[in-house]
Amino acid sequence: MSFAHPEFFLLFLLLPVLAFVHFFREHKRLVDFRFPTLAHVSALGKTPRVKLRHLPFFLRLAGLSLLIIALARPQSFDSESKRSIEGIDIVLCIDISTSMDAEDLKPDRLEAAKKVAADFVEKREHDRIGIVPFAAQSFTQVPLTTDHKVVLSLLSQVQMRMVEDGTAIGMALATSANRLRESEAKSKVIILLTDGQNNRGEIDPLTAAQAAQALGIRIYAIGVGTRGTAPYPVETVFGKRYQNVPVNIDEDMLKEIASSTGGRYYRATDEASLAHIYDEIDRLERTKIQVEEYKETAELYGPWLTTAMLCLGLEALLALTWFRKLP
Repeated sequence: MSFAHPEFFLLFLLLPVLAFVHFFREHKRLVDFRFPTLAHVSALGKTPRVKLRHLPFFLRLAGLSLLIIALARPQSFDSESKRSIEGIDIVLCIDISTSMDAEDLKPDRLEAAKKVAADFVEKREHDRIGIVPFAAQSFTQVPLTTDHKVVLSLLSQVQMRMVEDGTAIGMALATSANRLRESEAKSKVIILLTDGQNNRGEIDPLTAAQAAQALGIRIYAIGVGTRGTAPYPVETVFGKRYQNVPVNIDEDMLKEIASSTGGRYYRATDEASLAHIYDEIDRLERTKIQVEEYKETAELYGPWLTTAMLCLGLEALLALTWFRKLP
């Protein structure tokens, strides 16, 4: 419930003034009676009329209070909204080759990519999301689904050495595009994340990108890794050791893949830049929501006004009858 004219509530400030005047006058009013003896008066006590002498005044306060509320015009709203949501189908295509074990991103490239991807999934409330990991082969870890709890759970289980080592970017794009082939969403997206060059698979990455473009799929490509060399852990008889390995990302190919489908290429050299890239993709690929609202207002002052009139009418009736004062 809300009020159309809440400024009328300022009138409540007058009620304490009325109460003060009433009780002040009551205290000052003196009445004298003369009796030849008090023998019988002491046993009389107060009559109901005396005990309830303030009842008309309290009825007046109640009536005025209810009248003020009625003047403020209490209202209720019956609203309805209809949402038209246009979802987006997104496949996260993640490189799980052993080079993703490099620690130029912390704790390593793959774990950093999984963390940022999980944050991205949590923001995409209305979209279907799938996961396609790849190395020498690619496979569907999660088909397109709006059950993001399942997506996050299976994303956390993505790890290196799930398949033979290598980097088959063309096969990964083909598998991802196949997941989106029968999608009826108006916007279909592949987010490809890799740290290397295509060196395995029967499908050329540019050919796979052309097939994706024909299906109306946009590809956002992310090359992850520092420039120059990166620390790579190696197990030896003396425990874990690190060696600096060169970072070789085929950026020209990734740029061509992205641009041919209307997407973009990004380079992530640390965790912060990777998170910023996913934030930018999140802004570019937003779900369209159309909201139509209907509102119906109902006036509620009637019962308040009726009750106020009853209180004031009862006060006037009692003042003219039972509590009538004679001069």
